[in-house]
Amino acid sequence: MKSWSRLPVPREHRRVFWSDLRAHGRIPAAAQAAGITTWSAQAWIRKAGGMPDVSLVKPSGRLLSFAEREEIALLRAEGASARQIARVLGRAPSTITRELAAGTHPDARRYKASVAHRRAEQRLARPKPGKLASNPALAAWVSECLGGHEPGTGKARSWSPQQISRHLRREFPDDESMRISHEAIYQSLYVLGRGGLRKELHTALRSGRAVRRPQAVTRAQRAGAAHVLPPQVMISERPEEIEDRAVPGHWEGDLITGTRNGSAIGTLVERQTRYLILLHLPDGHGAQQVAAAMRDQITRLPAHLRRSLTWDQGREMTPFAGIQIVEDLDLWFCDPHSPWQRGTNENTNGLLRQYFPKGTDLRVHTAQDLADVALVMNGRPRKVLDWHTPYEAMSKLLSADTTGVATTD
Repeated sequence: MKSWSRLPVPREHRRVFWSDLRAHGRIPAAAQAAGITTWSAQAWIRKAGGMPDVSLVKPSGRLLSFAEREEIALLRAEGASARQIARVLGRAPSTITRELAAGTHPDARRYKASVAHRRAEQRLARPKPGKLASNPALAAWVSECLGGHEPGTGKARSWSPQQISRHLRREFPDDESMRISHEAIYQSLYVLGRGGLRKELHTALRSGRAVRRPQAVTRAQRAGAAHVLPPQVMISERPEEIEDRAVPGHWEGDLITGTRNGSAIGTLVERQTRYLILLHLPDGHGAQQVAAAMRDQITRLPAHLRRSLTWDQGREMTPFAGIQIVEDLDLWFCDPHSPWQRGTNENTNGLLRQYFPKGTDLRVHTAQDLADVALVMNGRPRKVLDWHTPYEAMSKLLSADTTGVATTD
């Protein structure tokens, strides 16, 4: 006999919960909206690895809805036949006959809409092995991109699932078996029972989380006092050719700092190619040290690839406002508390925290360590570059240069 106890929460309730959680990122509010306890909500999240375990898309009209099942229950209680109910709902009589047979409680001998709906959801569940679990070659390739090491550096590749998915298309253009979506990779890492990837590989993700965080997260405004700068060096006066990325050679820069701001690493990102240069600052990160490290690195580039630099309003660079640090390199500054104005660099700094965690002493990293990390970052395929790498994009610019200037290594 079929068990009619401990039936799962209706699919509509789960859909409401995951939709609300995705939109607002607050577990108690999402649980309340779905009519469940916070404890149950947390259990769902743990089991699903933070990923929705049901589709957020409403079911098609092919399946009976809960409202239709309630109508069936009312009409049946009034003595209506299966054919009469079918005419009222606009359904085939065979559909109603099967529904009545499947949804009639064996003890009460009457059709109950809530029980029928839950039983229908149980029948819909058809778990199957994930694509990575059934394709060892694909799983090995994905594992290598996630947890493998860049040759010659000892640094983990740590490609994102989206980078892996898109690069597979370039690597195996004629092999349909070597295709997988980035969401399927996330499911193999986060969702219990999906299999295909080693459980510990989730630590290779840049977040390092075992559970996926909801996308709706509030961002605190950056603290710090504003600096008074002359208007001619502010970003509002920056030429339009920099904004549209049509011309290469325009850079964004900032520092990532260590424990109590006692150590730092400088970051420079070229806006068009997303090519990254890291500045080694073993002797401090004051204005003079940052400027010297910048000159050492950026002068290795040809003149047409070092046109301008947009920097945050940090104390390490504002003393140079209006002063030429490198010949023909224009210096611009963002507005206070506006990191999005140098969004390319801000995003890169977030990715770099995987290698240079907050709250650590950054002085322990050598110049070679920084070069290895930059090599790994520049070797990752990027969506904005049509899944080419920053290294490939920069190499193309350098190969087009006829002056024979030295490389950027």
